[in-house]
Amino acid sequence: MKNNLKELRARFKMTQDDLAGKVEVSRQTIIAIENERYDPSLPLAFKLAKVFRLKIEEIFSLE
Repeated sequence: MKNNLKELRARFKMTQDDLAGKVEVSRQTIIAIENERYDPSLPLAFKLAKVFRLKIEEIFSLE
């Protein structure tokens, strides 16, 4: 699953640690999602969307 998490973090001036803390996962989980090695659960995707005030489909796509 494609995502633009890395770009969003940069735009919001957030580290991987910052984002991980906000959505209550490890930094390694954020790294894996950004590198498209891990697809987040639906609850985690909702948490990520809430942090950036976006819809899930504005962060993730099935390209």
